[in-house]
Amino acid sequence: MIGRRVKSNTCSNALQLNECLAKTYKTISGEKLAGRQVLNHCQIVGEVARELLNRMPDWLTAELFPKGSELIAASHDIGKVSPTFQEKLYRGTDGYRNNTKPGLEKFNPESEKQWGGHAGVSQAAAQYLKLGKYIPEILGQHHGYSPNMTNLATDEVFGGPCWQQRREELVAGLKAALQTEFPVVTNELQSRVLAGFTTVSDWIGSGSLFDVPSEDWQPRIQQALDEAGFLQPTLKHDLSFAEIFGFQPRNVQQCFIEQVTQPGVYVLEAPMGLGKTEAALYAAYRMLATHQATGVYFALPTQLTSDKIHDRVSDFLKQILDSDSSHQQPLLLHSNAWLKTELGKEGNPGGSWFQASKRGILAPFAVGTIDQALMAVMNVKHGFVRTFGLVGKVVILDEVHSYDSYTGTILDELVQALRQLHCTVIILSATLTEYRRSILLNSASTNKSYPLISAMPKTGGLVEQAVQNIDNVSVAVRQCQEDNAAIEEALLRAEQGQQVLWVENTVAEAQQIYTLLAGRDCSPKIECGLLHSRFLKTDRECNENYWTSLYGKDGSTERTQCGRILVGTQVLEQSLDIDADFLVSRFAPSDMLLQRIGRLWRHDNTLRPAGAKRDVWLLAPELAKAIGNPEQAFGKTAKVYSPYVLCRSLQVWQDRSQIAIPGQIREIIEATYADREETGAMLDYFNALEKKRQELQRMALFGLSKAGKTLSEEKAGTRYSEQDSVDVLLIKNYQTDKQQGGVLVRFLDGESVLLTDKGKGLLPEQRRQLAAKLLQNTVRVAEYLAPKAIVGNGLDWLQEYIYLGKAEGGENRLRVAKVLDSDVVVSLDGGEAVEKYSIQYDQHLGYQADK
Repeated sequence: MIGRRVKSNTCSNALQLNECLAKTYKTISGEKLAGRQVLNHCQIVGEVARELLNRMPDWLTAELFPKGSELIAASHDIGKVSPTFQEKLYRGTDGYRNNTKPGLEKFNPESEKQWGGHAGVSQAAAQYLKLGKYIPEILGQHHGYSPNMTNLATDEVFGGPCWQQRREELVAGLKAALQTEFPVVTNELQSRVLAGFTTVSDWIGSGSLFDVPSEDWQPRIQQALDEAGFLQPTLKHDLSFAEIFGFQPRNVQQCFIEQVTQPGVYVLEAPMGLGKTEAALYAAYRMLATHQATGVYFALPTQLTSDKIHDRVSDFLKQILDSDSSHQQPLLLHSNAWLKTELGKEGNPGGSWFQASKRGILAPFAVGTIDQALMAVMNVKHGFVRTFGLVGKVVILDEVHSYDSYTGTILDELVQALRQLHCTVIILSATLTEYRRSILLNSASTNKSYPLISAMPKTGGLVEQAVQNIDNVSVAVRQCQEDNAAIEEALLRAEQGQQVLWVENTVAEAQQIYTLLAGRDCSPKIECGLLHSRFLKTDRECNENYWTSLYGKDGSTERTQCGRILVGTQVLEQSLDIDADFLVSRFAPSDMLLQRIGRLWRHDNTLRPAGAKRDVWLLAPELAKAIGNPEQAFGKTAKVYSPYVLCRSLQVWQDRSQIAIPGQIREIIEATYADREETGAMLDYFNALEKKRQELQRMALFGLSKAGKTLSEEKAGTRYSEQDSVDVLLIKNYQTDKQQGGVLVRFLDGESVLLTDKGKGLLPEQRRQLAAKLLQNTVRVAEYLAPKAIVGNGLDWLQEYIYLGKAEGGENRLRVAKVLDSDVVVSLDGGEAVEKYSIQYDQHLGYQADK
């Protein structure tokens, strides 16, 4: 088991094990002191891991967590028993010259970067001990990435044979303390799960509860897991669909629920507004109630949709959980609920996992974006933490049709991995092609029925169930080549009291149309709104709450008070339960158009003005002009969607004056995407699309590859984009306050906060609240539209509160800019924010960039 054990017993040039520190800690007054010893810290993490296993169902631990898994977690920091790391820690304590250890001063802590720090030493030590193929990699990865190892554990850079002997003593001590041996890890996916398990155990075991070495740690294990959110929810049993949602299930919902009886992959194809979300949630409830699932992760395409779905999931949880259950809210997401949990250094303010969008995947119940789930199968920093977070859950993937070739390639890999992780995968779509359905199910499917339920349970073969036909509704369709005509029609409809929805394909075009509409002095007064992704989080939340409530099923009273026009981007087409009287849409691929039409006359009981009609105006070019020059004919839309798909879609829609929903959904989708022979210009566009598809698939497979260097999240993105995106913190001003010892920051809403130097004098909860305030004042934009990154120490005053990113790791750095009273965005020194662009921020228009 031990392998080539170091035999020297006269290692006076290596520190004794009880002198080796695992960490330092900072008192509330800012003093830095020596923290727990390595053996003590590793034992804490091992006991955290053991308790984490105790909180999992037996069927899950039996399959994925072999006996002794806690020893792997405990051994993560054996590499801290090395001279470079110990010299770094002793240097980091107050009074360094007085407490340093003889012999350490000749080791340069900076050299650790060559081998990935102490995690690299852990990997080398485990390889020397011959712990198998996967365990050394697990230990080496516990900081999120795989170190580039070329050294042996006994090399002089790691302290030579004597320091390796100390590491072996540490391993022996951990075995004795935990009374177990290392397990056998059988495959790569199990290795990823255990790597995530090890990292999360380390985060929890590194929390503030265990900072002070003189304090007893054993009684705090349970508390630490509770505070990290790893609590078992208490369910109400035997609830009917009607008791949870307040209405009887429709036939398609009932049929779907009956199919979901065990882990597997389940696809529900049904029209917009039919209640696919409720069907998925009730199926998830049944899996939880029968102890076949550990939680729920609801994954959506965009942050806007996940924010709104959160409200529906919250209502669902209030119905299914006992009143004393700790999960009445989906933990870690939405508002500040997730601030109550502590995940150690990486999950603290200033750490990369403080953001709710990441942490939610570890919660028993969470709503988030598809990106976090996709990274569970990618060679991306902390990807394996996400793998661990999804184990055994019901994973609901909504709007699956809307993913391109790049994201689709990763999604296919994710679905297959989730099957092996004992998950119940529920895929919802209104507009899925037969080809995509077959790939997701990993089984040939040619059923043309609609609605359609497809089930591939863990045991058993493919089941496809057609559901009784749903009555069609007729939607009038009009092609419009001029924006002005559509503007006048939208204003006329709004003057009649109608609630109008206008969907654009780019933020810039949405801002432009909103400005034109809002600038018209109409009588009676018309209310105009704008929704897109380039608002500060705090402004975006207010806008979304206001407009989705007006256009939602409960907004009937308010919607009769005046006519309105809500302008937005693609965020309006996905997963939002909004109801418009009239729709104007920039032309887009067929599946997107059908989604947008799904927001039209969505609810039967909505009060509508007399004369309102169920119709849509499509802002589309003439077909001949589109085929002749799609970039000119479609404008900016041709940069968002493939010209070939746009032209194919336009061929399907050009002669339609009305469509039947849902009866023609399958027909329209298949007519748009079915394979066919092309000639002339269409063949050129098809070849260009195929070339792009192959390029995207190669890029996706590169992100999926387990070989090579672990990528940052930005470099291994889950969506293909030719422009990287970055977060921009927008403030009114900031100034150093020497008297209070920090930086005073004023936000756009006028509120000011003091960020004390290095967080001095702040309790952990106070620092989390300040960090949340900062995050609420960020906006995500394309990197070329963002202010330049500040290099050096220019943002040191922020590093204890918000993650700044690491340039050397390929991560995009946080950007910070000021907004003047004139709404102009400038750099922190008052200069131009972005070369070649004039940038403004306005709470009604959002982040604007004019060339």
